[in-house]
Formats: sequence, structure tokens, C-alpha cells
Amino acid sequence: MTDSSPSSAVPVSPVSFQISVLDQAPVSEGSSSAQALNNALELAVLADRLGYYRYWVAEHHGTSSLACASPEVLMGPIAAATRRLRVGSGGVMLPHYSPLKVAESFSMLSGLYPGRIDLGLGRAPGSDGLTASALQRDRSRRPVDDFPEQLNELLAYLWDEMPDDHPFARLSALPGSPELVQPWMLGSSAQSGIWAAEMGLPYMFADFIHAAGEPVAQRYRRDFQPSSRCPQARQGVALQVICADTDEQARLLATSYGMRLIHMHSGRRLDHIPSVATALQFFAEHDLPSSTLPSGRRAVIGSPARVREQIESLAAAYGADEVMIVSIIHEHTARLRSYELIAREFSLV
Repeated sequence: MTDSSPSSAVPVSPVSFQISVLDQAPVSEGSSSAQALNNALELAVLADRLGYYRYWVAEHHGTSSLACASPEVLMGPIAAATRRLRVGSGGVMLPHYSPLKVAESFSMLSGLYPGRIDLGLGRAPGSDGLTASALQRDRSRRPVDDFPEQLNELLAYLWDEMPDDHPFARLSALPGSPELVQPWMLGSSAQSGIWAAEMGLPYMFADFIHAAGEPVAQRYRRDFQPSSRCPQARQGVALQVICADTDEQARLLATSYGMRLIHMHSGRRLDHIPSVATALQFFAEHDLPSSTLPSGRRAVIGSPARVREQIESLAAAYGADEVMIVSIIHEHTARLRSYELIAREFSLV
């Protein structure tokens, strides 16, 4: 196969969807978690300059390969260092927390950075069972699965819609008022889309976790119930994307991501994102093609023109208003370059 050359000189037509960044703050082999957090700040400043629409940071616990355990802590410095980006969580794992605490924290951010703060919400633990247990204040019993009730309470705080007879009614005066937070529902299963449609919330499907979300997106749009804060359905899709100047370079960079996924699916821990050299050695030792990904996983990999073609195809399949790009790449400079090439290909600046 002949590698595609960079297409920056070729005029391209605008797309019908917005393009954003999801950052998991990956910790690279040979680096540290502290450096990964500083890398997130550097990437956010670059994304702001390149013209990406929003920048979300993920929540993961009990893993040394992803550095961000508290999105709202990282969001503040990112919002302060940028001037235009919407900044948000991708997302807060609500079952771990009090709805009031989440509402107050994000309201404070919104008061400091008006019109720029998103609250992406998820139901998944963002961790293994042991870590999820350690996050709970009361460990004497199993956590109650009351996510819909938690979500309703949180939205009532955020939108100042707590019924007058509710025992928590007086607590709805949030510290960042009158600035408002934009909530989103995140998910990688049908149930998350059902809740988003019922409650009139924008919805972001994590295709990089479960690459079969097109029917979920279609059902969300079909069943969407307009709300005062979201009068029409807004569908997003988060894709794993690795872009380089040539297809060959991109495939090499993607070996780090593939090795990490294979370890995750087999229940083995990796303390960092492996280098390309480490990943190539792993694939050779196990007699696997270096492009191997576990079943149910996919990634958009290639030169700018090839990446654009794949992103546009998946966005159309999802009916997406927005594509959120997450990139697990060992080399920080290569990760920055990937986002630069994508921004140039889509003429974001």
C-alpha cells in the first residue's frame, strides 16, 4: 500500500459537525503522571489555538496509565489557560458522588468561566471493583444503584427546578449563579441513550469503548424529549483517532494503543502507555499482526486525508452533530502533531 501524503495544500469543504477533544491524560512509558497532567494543559492550549470546539477531560481511578482522577480539578487550570474552548468533564462518574457536591463544584467553575463549562455525566465506575469500593464513604453495604434518581436531583440543582416541597429545595442556590452549566449524558450502551432522550440531554456515545453505537444514536434521536435547556437532540460520538503525516507512521504510533487494549481485555495491567518499540516487541513475541485490536474495538488511523474520510463516514453513520477525538499515543509530540494535522485537514483554524 502506498502511503498517503499530507493534504494540507488541497482545499477541503467544511463539515457539518463540530470537532472537539477528549483527553484521558495518558502516562507514557518513561514519563510520570505529573508530566501527563502538564501535557494535558499543553494540548488544551494548542487545541484552543487550532480551533477545536470543546475540550473534555476523563475520570479514571486506580490506574497509573491515565493521570486524571478528578476532571473538575484539571478543568480549572485548562479553562484559565485558554480563552475560547468550552471545557468539561468526559465525564464525572456520578454514582461515586453527592449530586449537590457535583452541582456546586461545576457551578463554581461556570461562575469563573461563564458560558464555557460542560458537565459530562456517566454511570460507569471508571475503575475496577476494588477501587470503586475504596471511593465509597459507606463501605458497610453495596452501593445502591439509583442513578436515575441521582441524575434528576443533580439536574434540579443545576436548572433551579427543585420542587418547593422537596427537603433540599433551599440548597438549589448554587455558588456560581446565575451562570449555568451545560450537562451531557455520556455512555457506551443503550441505557445511557434512553436516559438522555427521556431527560432531554445532549448525548455523547463512546465509540472508542464500544464500536457499535449507531443503533443507540438512532434510538436517541427518535425518542428525544425536548427540554427547556436542550430543545432538540444533540448527538455526539467520541472516536479513537491517530493521525500522522503518512499512513505508515500512523500505524506505527497505533501499536502502543493496540498493546494497551490487548492487556486491558486480558485483565493484565500496564502501568504506562508503551512506546512503539515496546509494542512492536510485544506483537512480535506473540506472533500477532501489529494492527491487532481486541474484538469490539476500533480506531481511526492514518494520514490526514484517510483520517478525514473515516471520521466523516462514522459521523454520518451516527448522525453526529459533533465528533470528539481521543488519542492514545506514547510520544507527546506525536500526539500534538496528530491534533495539528486533523485541525489542518478540517480547516478548523
